[in-house]
Amino acid sequence: MKRRPTIIDVARTAGVSKSTVSLVLQNSPLVKSDTRAEVRRAMAEIGYVYNRAAANLRSSNAGLIGLVINDLRNPFFTEFATSVQMALSTRGYVTVLANTDDDPDMQAQVVSAMIEHGVSAMVISPSYDGEAETFGAIQRAGIPCLQVLRNVAPAAAGIPFAAPDYRHGTVLAVEHLLEEGARRIAFVGGIEGRSVTFERVSGYLSVLEAVGMEPLVLSGRASRKLGKDAVGILTAQHPTVDAVMCFNDLIGLGMLAGCAQTGIQAGETLKIVGFDDIDECGDSFPALSSVRCNIAAFGEDIAATILNWLEKNEVPVAETRSQVDLIVRESSRRIL
Repeated sequence: MKRRPTIIDVARTAGVSKSTVSLVLQNSPLVKSDTRAEVRRAMAEIGYVYNRAAANLRSSNAGLIGLVINDLRNPFFTEFATSVQMALSTRGYVTVLANTDDDPDMQAQVVSAMIEHGVSAMVISPSYDGEAETFGAIQRAGIPCLQVLRNVAPAAAGIPFAAPDYRHGTVLAVEHLLEEGARRIAFVGGIEGRSVTFERVSGYLSVLEAVGMEPLVLSGRASRKLGKDAVGILTAQHPTVDAVMCFNDLIGLGMLAGCAQTGIQAGETLKIVGFDDIDECGDSFPALSSVRCNIAAFGEDIAATILNWLEKNEVPVAETRSQVDLIVRESSRRIL
């Protein structure tokens, strides 16, 4: 379905600013007649329809914060979004939440709609691809925006970034597996070419290089299915692998299911560590070791950061990394 044209689209087509389009829609005498005619022509060309009721609603929305998440089906992102929303609520702000399902076209649409409806600031965990359209619209709107968990905005956009220290988390996990006696460690998951994959894999590679161990990386979309399938691949094609560092917990939980299905003893025959430490890790069998990002506290910090920027003009530094630590459970602990 083709998205509905927005005031941003009108401004782009007419070659004027968003504020000029707004003045035309309000029949302001401040706009020259030829400019007014050009804006009206652009509206007709792209099929823009002015919703006066929505405009009236927007005028009272100074307390709206846009929150755009790439995958709310993943409990890690859900917990983050919940934490941000609750923290903003305690400060008197209302969160406008959108899930993009990692679809860049959907992302551009919801960002444009949020801007049109007058959000005061925006927090975005972005999808990959289509960065210029999404962040270009945010730049033109001139509102504070913080990208989190994934760093994809063009450098010229000047959008601050915040995330847990992914690389250090992987280093902690792989060093733990070595201490537990692992002789061959594989890394499972993550789509090649993405910054978050590079960070997590680079920590794994650095530790293996230091000890002279040959790496083995099985890339793929982070899901339980990938984890479950990886058990079969490792068993059939790489039988010497006795430990796995997973890109995230969904893969780790999938691997636990794969081990149960094939009769492999997770934690003894195959040691497994996940990443993110979602709630389900402690309830799985065996309980899944994982790199904890303390995502609830991270979400609270992000809410505070965006509001300090909005209310006090305290612009965040270009990049912020939060502390991570390793939670060791039965899936990787040596049985004595």
